[in-house]
Amino acid sequence: MLNPAPQGLARREAAADPNFQSEERILTATHAPIDRAAEARELLGALGVDPSLLSGGTLVARTPISGAAIGQVHEIGAGDAVNAIERARAAFLVWREVPAPRRGELVRLFSEELRAHKAALGRLVSIEVGKIASEGAGEVQEMIDVCDFALGLSRQLCGLTIASERPEHRMMETWHPVGVVGVISAFNFPVAVWAWNAALALVCGNSVVWKPSKKAPLCALATQSLFERARRQFVAEGGLAPEGLLTLLISRRAIGEVLVDHRDVALVSATGSTAMGRNIGPRLAARFARALLELGGNNAAIVCPSADLDLTVRAVAFAAMGTAGQRCTSLRRLIAHEDVYEALIARLKRAYRSVSVGDPLAAGILVGPLIDVDAFAAMEAALAEAKAAGGGVTGGERVEVGPPAAAYARPALVEMPAQTGPVLRETFAPILYVMKYRDLGDAIALHNAVAQGLSSSIFTNDLREAELFLSARGSDCGIANVNIGPSGAEIGGAFGGEKETGGGRESGADAWKAYMRRATNTINFGRTLPLAQGVTFEVG
Repeated sequence: MLNPAPQGLARREAAADPNFQSEERILTATHAPIDRAAEARELLGALGVDPSLLSGGTLVARTPISGAAIGQVHEIGAGDAVNAIERARAAFLVWREVPAPRRGELVRLFSEELRAHKAALGRLVSIEVGKIASEGAGEVQEMIDVCDFALGLSRQLCGLTIASERPEHRMMETWHPVGVVGVISAFNFPVAVWAWNAALALVCGNSVVWKPSKKAPLCALATQSLFERARRQFVAEGGLAPEGLLTLLISRRAIGEVLVDHRDVALVSATGSTAMGRNIGPRLAARFARALLELGGNNAAIVCPSADLDLTVRAVAFAAMGTAGQRCTSLRRLIAHEDVYEALIARLKRAYRSVSVGDPLAAGILVGPLIDVDAFAAMEAALAEAKAAGGGVTGGERVEVGPPAAAYARPALVEMPAQTGPVLRETFAPILYVMKYRDLGDAIALHNAVAQGLSSSIFTNDLREAELFLSARGSDCGIANVNIGPSGAEIGGAFGGEKETGGGRESGADAWKAYMRRATNTINFGRTLPLAQGVTFEVG
């Protein structure tokens, strides 16, 4: 358990200042920490994971809540990985023959398993990657949502009928599954991003091979277990769903390279760093395979003079501090008009001082741990560089919660004189760099002057400013929002970005087309053979 600071002191200070947020919201560990390893094993058992998969392996799963080991998972070797991909290929050859609406039924059954086990899987997410309880449950809800979305799409995988210039001819386009789809996921969304890809890939007729983050193998094992339950039920009800539809490759980087390089993997959807994308992209291009890359994000928001500051502060607080700044869509840069800068900074500093940091499963906590001590070291280095460049830092210090192997940090607010040094890079930590602007055109130029182009926001009540930001002269990101932060995307919209973010799009709109190949068909239902473009070619 975690104990708050003395309540008497908090009450006295609150009485003196009605705006006071007590330090009881910064929790400190007692001498009786919760055994998260035992809790994880109990959850995994409830989720149907074989206990033998959780011990005796070479990959140590740790909880960032305490840094303690919660499992020793078996890693797959290169030879077994190749065999697994070949089994996935064999499964695809069967699955592609199943009508798409029936494929949707398997995804529906999977969503029912997720609904039934939302609490257990959500809590496991929190234990393994350190998300607060509502975010862990929210990630599972996102899986459910995308399954519902894919179920509807299973009856809408539509092509076109195209007018032909030739008489008694009809043209159309048809869509077919691509084959084996590889998914490489990151620790920060250990199951939702896989679901974005897998749900659509499955209804499109593909099999899926999943290389989860080495920092989140337990969530992957749990998800695979729930999917297998759904697959067995589908088969018991008379459906055709071969083993190998979902294959799990738990290991380190080398096995990811096996997945990327295998000729039977038609598409690889990879979420991670820009450096990872630079490695994967050329390898896939070398064998003319498809890539769907969702990489780094150095996301910014512009705050205009007409902005509702109450709304803005709430939005900025979640976008910058939520998930301990470890979302690809986390807010990294804030560009505020000089007329509202001081008032905005004062409010943000109060929010940053008051936010609760601690065990993400404890009541009232808003900011959990960084994924590991290396992440905190990167945060410290970025803040030191920002100070050297003239930045003024509020927060950023380590919060002593739990043992030294756990990395808790107070979110940092950094007032920068210019967009330079660490501001130009993505640091996966709760750091928000704040800068002033006078002219909106200059603010948009500053906003766009980074290598990444994932998500963006503007806070304004001026229609012209909002429309300019959304226009071709505005944000150069794949996601551009008005009066909400850059994070917290819904599955109904295409997710992804431009420039060094990779250009891929997951979920939403016509994202299903990424998992299918298109064929153009021409049917001659007449008795003559007219050629296009007026060409004649008569033979005796």
